[in-house]
Amino acid sequence: MAAATVNEHLPTALDATSEPPPIFDGTTRLYISYTCPFAQRVWITRNYKGLHDNIKLVPINLQNRPAWYKEKVYHENKVPALEHNGKIIGESLDLIRYVDINFQGPSLRPDDPAKKDFAHEELLPYIDTFNKTVYTSFKGDAVKEASPAFDHLENALHKFDDGPFFLGQFSLVDIAYIPFVERFQIFFSAMWNYDITTGRPKLAKWIEELNKIDAYKSTKADPKVIVETFKALFSVLTI
Repeated sequence: MAAATVNEHLPTALDATSEPPPIFDGTTRLYISYTCPFAQRVWITRNYKGLHDNIKLVPINLQNRPAWYKEKVYHENKVPALEHNGKIIGESLDLIRYVDINFQGPSLRPDDPAKKDFAHEELLPYIDTFNKTVYTSFKGDAVKEASPAFDHLENALHKFDDGPFFLGQFSLVDIAYIPFVERFQIFFSAMWNYDITTGRPKLAKWIEELNKIDAYKSTKADPKVIVETFKALFSVLTI
């Protein structure tokens, strides 16, 4: 079971004018951006495991980043990054596994060998292809070109019937995909008046059930911000 709901006060994002926190003072810190889907993965994991008191959120303003972040925290100058035990760890897929293994709270990894294999051999390796296919579609016939990627998720959700999630029960796989699916659903609706769950009942149910999980709901981005960000990134101005 997920940890109890926590109404967390979210700190203001730090920018170029902000002083750094007392780095490497023994506090575990998760450096994120409130709008970054990669950071959202680790944020959800932290929340689901009930680690609000164990891992402090440190939001960074990516449009006006503080110089000390690259110099003193994470030389890659990206989010997410985790400050833990005197070291900095990056890369979101590595981090969700790291947090799940190294901290208390409900496990997000299945015990069933078949589910483990499906996660590590099929679902997690497909994420980059999924995202690339959808992002690339924005430059062409988006609905047509992205449909195979959404169909792939629909088919994967038929694999196990003991729950609505990719591995039946909520896991790191769901956390890996949902920040991107969330954004794609919003953008396709806003730009092309297309519901990505049309004809995909398993995908619709998956999204519906995820939206019941407080650990995820509290991390969702403002839809207007998502649309404007995607428009700027891909120069999709008119359809």
